[in-house]
Amino acid sequence: MSKGKQAARKLMFECGIENPTEFPLEDIVFGRGAILIETPLKNSEGRIVFGGSKALITINSNISYAYKKRFIIAHELGHFEMHRHLAIRPDLDISSEYFKEGVHEREANEFASELLMPEHLFMKECSGKKFSPNLLRSLAERFQTSLTSVAFKYFEEGELPYCLFYSQNNKVLYWKKPEDYPHFVNNRRNLKPPKDSVAAEFFNNQKIYKKEESKQHVWKSTWFELNRDEDDSHFNFYEYCIVTRAYNSVISIVWEE
Repeated sequence: MSKGKQAARKLMFECGIENPTEFPLEDIVFGRGAILIETPLKNSEGRIVFGGSKALITINSNISYAYKKRFIIAHELGHFEMHRHLAIRPDLDISSEYFKEGVHEREANEFASELLMPEHLFMKECSGKKFSPNLLRSLAERFQTSLTSVAFKYFEEGELPYCLFYSQNNKVLYWKKPEDYPHFVNNRRNLKPPKDSVAAEFFNNQKIYKKEESKQHVWKSTWFELNRDEDDSHFNFYEYCIVTRAYNSVISIVWEE
């Protein structure tokens, strides 16, 4: 079990919390001994400043999406619980945070994910349900957290394996794929998204599909290497994009059916 997940479960046990959606997250932060305020921040969604055993958590008051704000609060609380002895720099775009390789950021994300979406409850909600963009949206509503955080939780815990690609300013920066994934990802780091991808449609034409159209068919060769003896028409791949206009960024979820 990861350090972040373990710390979240420890907090829930000590606080007697079974379902985080039943308690205001702000009360949990206060109960753990941290101070939480909201104020406008530049180039930052949230940050934490330590002072002895105390800490000041600041959340960007310009965030209008309440579920996103919950994840950022949980992320900073994770730093408070696990990294009080360290100097943590301010956090940036919550989407890109998932792809950062720093161990402390990863642990804070794991903490927030488990605190807001406990594994046993998350798996119960997913059980027997076919993967789709609508499933991710319903999970975000159920656990009152951001769609991005749900996408990464499902990547770790869900039944259907899929790949995640993070692009910003029309450039692919990072990706994640499941272990032993049978398809080889084309290396597009620091290159434009594939021209026939849904991500490229956004960057080139500002195209965002409606909910009922958000599952778009793509070729295997769009994101993956096509072997010499393979025919693109023999595969059924789909792409669903989570767009964050404020950061000109896209998370592409790509899966096979």
